[in-house]
Amino acid sequence: MGPFDWLPRAPLESVQLDWLNGVELAVLRLDRIDPLISGNKWFKLTEHLALAQQAGASGIISLGGAYSNHLHALAAAGKRFGFPTVGLLRGHPQDTPTVLDLKAFGMQLHWLGYGGYRARHAADFWTPWRERYPGFYPVPEGGGGMAGALGCAVLVEQARQQLSDVGWADYDAWWLAAGTGTTLAGLALAEACARPVYGALAVPDDHGVAQNVQALVTGGYALLDASRGGFAKVDPLLLEFIETTEQACGVPLEPLYTGKALLALKQQIEAGRFAPGTRLIFVHTGGLQGRRGLAV
Repeated sequence: MGPFDWLPRAPLESVQLDWLNGVELAVLRLDRIDPLISGNKWFKLTEHLALAQQAGASGIISLGGAYSNHLHALAAAGKRFGFPTVGLLRGHPQDTPTVLDLKAFGMQLHWLGYGGYRARHAADFWTPWRERYPGFYPVPEGGGGMAGALGCAVLVEQARQQLSDVGWADYDAWWLAAGTGTTLAGLALAEACARPVYGALAVPDDHGVAQNVQALVTGGYALLDASRGGFAKVDPLLLEFIETTEQACGVPLEPLYTGKALLALKQQIEAGRFAPGTRLIFVHTGGLQGRRGLAV
């Protein structure tokens, strides 16, 4: 497999919104790195792919749902860089726009049902799949773990190199959506407590994000609830906020991660958490391909 030396740079862009109340906001546009291998998913994959290459793997096998941004990026990377991919999917067969892409990219799909997918953390889960696909390297759901976090750590330096593009000499903190906490952990590792990293939780507390992050980094971050009742829960206020924000600044959002995270930031600014003059970097984690299955 490999080589995987592609490391695109996400542009840093200043954003003006009337609710910022003097807070300065710049968006690290991971959604703009590539039309198909988009968002934070590629950065979460880079170290996993390096480990697979070192192990002499012949392909990659991973897990996700029928709208998975992770599987979408993995399958697109497999097609582009010429390595086979296998996706283990939650639920029962359905042809969502994402699934149709996975098939077009050449990913071999297996549907686990819901009970079978819940067993993914069992100690012997990978045994039959290793036997069926010998030589394939298993990547955790969402590209998580320390390898995924280390892949995301490079984003800190990417942003720092572009501060002058938005007229900044420095910045005060990070803000991003947290689905597994892997990207947040990577930023916190790179910052080493120099600046706080705020994670707006796109999932409820029982999804284990806090535990995931605690296993990777000891401090320098905070998690705030932004799930609005649960993962993939979409409400009229959120949809209205996304529509008005896109019209105001031209940055496309989706309702599962980036929309919820930016709305949570608005609410925190209105509550007085950040004083005027604070400079925040908002990480746009991508995920726009998933909008195709939602009424947005």
